Amino acid sequence: MEYSNFLLGLIIAIYLAIDAPKHHKRPWLWAILGFIFGPIALGIYLIQTNRKVLGWIITILSILIYIIFFIIVILGILFASLL
Repeated sequence: MEYSNFLLGLIIAIYLAIDAPKHHKRPWLWAILGFIFGPIALGIYLIQTNRKVLGWIITILSILIYIIFFIIVILGILFASLL
């Protein structure tokens, strides 16, 4: 479980590095962006390579997950400070 984000970023980076030259994109740039930003970079890449529906779905879902996670962390901090 500890390495799930690392593995997800690594898988996305490998996919982007392999697929980027097919669309005349820089593979190292997209691999680094995919490793650091994960699903958001994958969604943006898919939007730029004319796979817009899947790209928008991945981008919106990943942003929503990040927002929900942020809200849960803030609520946890607020409730912990009340105790």
